[in-house]
Amino acid sequence: MKCASIVLLVLLGWAQAAISQDFTPTATGFKARVNDIDIELQVFGKGIFRVIKTPAGKLLQKESLSVIKTAQPGSFTVMQRMDHASLQQDSLRVILNFHNGRISFGHANEQWLLQELPEGAALQPVRDLDRTSYRIRQGFTLTAEEAIYGLGQQQNGLLNQRGQQFRLEQENMKVAIPFFQSTKGYGIFWDNYSPTTFTDNAAGCSFDSEIGQGIDYYFLYGGHADGVIARMRELTGQAPLMPLWVFGFNQSRERYKTQYELVDVVKKYRALQVPLDGIIQDWQYWGKDPNWNAMTFDSSTFPEPKKMVDSVHQLKAHLFIVAWPGFGPQTKQYADFGQKKWLLDFETWPPKNNTRPYDVYHPAARDLYWEYMNKGLFSLDTDAWWLDCTEPDHVNKKDEDLNLPTYLGSFRSVRNAFPLQHVRGVYEHQRRSTDTKRVTILTRSAFAGQQRYSANTWSGDVVSNWPTFRKQIAAGLNFSLCGIPYWNTDIGGFFAGSYRDAGGAANPEFRELYTRWMQFACFTPMMRSHGTDIPREIYQFGQRGDRIFDVQEKFIRLRYQLLPYSYATAWQVTHHAGSFIRALPMDFAADTATHAIDNEFLYGSALLVAPVTSYGAQQQSVYLPAGSNWFDFWTGEKLAGGRTINAPTPLEQLPLYVKAGAILPWAAVVQYAEEKRWDNLEIRVYPGADGKFILYEDENNGYNYEKGLYTEIPFFWDEPKQTLTIGARKGKFNGMPAKRQFNIVVVNRGKGTGVEAATQFNKTVTYTGKAISIRLP
Repeated sequence: MKCASIVLLVLLGWAQAAISQDFTPTATGFKARVNDIDIELQVFGKGIFRVIKTPAGKLLQKESLSVIKTAQPGSFTVMQRMDHASLQQDSLRVILNFHNGRISFGHANEQWLLQELPEGAALQPVRDLDRTSYRIRQGFTLTAEEAIYGLGQQQNGLLNQRGQQFRLEQENMKVAIPFFQSTKGYGIFWDNYSPTTFTDNAAGCSFDSEIGQGIDYYFLYGGHADGVIARMRELTGQAPLMPLWVFGFNQSRERYKTQYELVDVVKKYRALQVPLDGIIQDWQYWGKDPNWNAMTFDSSTFPEPKKMVDSVHQLKAHLFIVAWPGFGPQTKQYADFGQKKWLLDFETWPPKNNTRPYDVYHPAARDLYWEYMNKGLFSLDTDAWWLDCTEPDHVNKKDEDLNLPTYLGSFRSVRNAFPLQHVRGVYEHQRRSTDTKRVTILTRSAFAGQQRYSANTWSGDVVSNWPTFRKQIAAGLNFSLCGIPYWNTDIGGFFAGSYRDAGGAANPEFRELYTRWMQFACFTPMMRSHGTDIPREIYQFGQRGDRIFDVQEKFIRLRYQLLPYSYATAWQVTHHAGSFIRALPMDFAADTATHAIDNEFLYGSALLVAPVTSYGAQQQSVYLPAGSNWFDFWTGEKLAGGRTINAPTPLEQLPLYVKAGAILPWAAVVQYAEEKRWDNLEIRVYPGADGKFILYEDENNGYNYEKGLYTEIPFFWDEPKQTLTIGARKGKFNGMPAKRQFNIVVVNRGKGTGVEAATQFNKTVTYTGKAISIRLP
């Protein structure tokens, strides 16, 4: 029997008529019935398999909110034996046991990558509004040696999530994503949006969801972490490229109370010549709480909002405006959405204000939300969105609130997808409105697939203290390992009340905490200062010449010197399913010592970062992964990997190392990201291994890059020949520099080190787009 490119082999003499009652091959996999459960395996592409389980005779009627890919006929073989069926795709095989319904995933003739628990599927009927649904559970067996990562953003400070139990339900500071990946090179995405309990213990690993029409999950095999992430992006969408300016420095506070105060902050940064690209307007620009989220400016405090926006632009900066998913009772939106029955009947922030969130699951409600947003805000030429409270906050929560109806069913059934749908509405409408300004969204919560909506999630309203600071590292790494690359955190923590009452920005411990947090933020996808209780602008901490001021300025400037590297990394994220912040096992999985390291990471492919997360630390233990040699960024000292060292940690620096073979472009300090084109760059080469780097450039904003208007300049370091080859430029764009100067430095002790530009070069070359090779002494 032949179906598309599927082959069914019937073995051991079974008659076809006898088989077909319980087992059927399909164009995309197979179907079977085992113990009154209908099981379907669907192939979605190379290394992507979907498993569906429903009660016998029941169909799963569902359009995924996360998955945008569809099942695909392809080259695979389906076989059936007496006690099992198998599907073979290249070296991967999936086995269904006919006795207990267990599905196993692995390679031919090798140990299993993952197995379901025998009879580990449960579908318990429950009533969900006007239809029968199920409480669903699926268990898996993990091997003792494997580590797992992901599950969104949890605040437990652990990288490896083995032995943990979480209730996956969106809330401030916790992001619920029912996905994990393993050091064995596979991932599991549990495609369900209701509150879900994840458990890993001696009995096994499981997802247990309150509502579902059936069990529905995806097994993703990539061979390594990058491969799993690539499969997840293939399944749920790629991440668009954010504008260049976003990778500069962004300033905020809770909150700027007038338009004059906001513009004055930008003016002060320009007067101080401290780089700045983004300024963020937080809540209550609309007036008092009953007018919450009116999406218009209060005339007494923001009398000329268009003039404010224009002033920010004249100062070569960009403006974020906050918007919330809930509306106060005196707003036009409250009346309009309420009249259409598009408000969810529970209280959201602020409390005791009767604020209600809108039904983000309703396409027409998302349309109306954008109409108000566009008319009151985007029409003023604002640049970016701060979508706050996208969990959303649920004030005075009652369990029965989850039974409220939405456009897609009960709130319980779609609870965790709230941020995904809300962000989706803003992204899709702005994309339809203009292609000259890239969508830029800062948001407090996320769900699987949200990367396709140009969203940058921050870690929520965390407290300003050292233990919380340390936990943000693992929180961000696990979030990124879910396949969502853009993440950031409030520099210094949001709630700083304990320090406010003890001197505020003059408190020595807070000054150090804030500065150390800023050093960490320099190496995250977005560097953003924000918080309440204590204003965080750099001039709040003194003036140039004061140690704290100077260290903060140093790292803000470093952020701009790294712009070519960061933007190239952003291109790898968009074009090659890459990641910004990389847990060490992503690149060094063979070094098991990296599997649980929760306080170090790579920024891009070259920079090893170890934030300092203890007060008064003068040195810190740092593990340098095996498989590479490393250069101390500050001194140029070359260090062998596979060992722990004691790194000095004066306030002026954090442990920062560069992988041997790295090629690092180094830009001049500018006041804003687009001040200068990269036509005169220092190129730092870290010898000791072959290496490559691709310098990416485009028009810095807009979507012409999607039409192919960009350039790539490849750099290759040949270690045995001690030769740097700059390849031929690929592509073109408007404003592209026709000629460039590259100042090449081979890094060693005291040469090409630290934040200062080099004064001596191994070679200076003029580049006009043609390939050139330079042998370096």
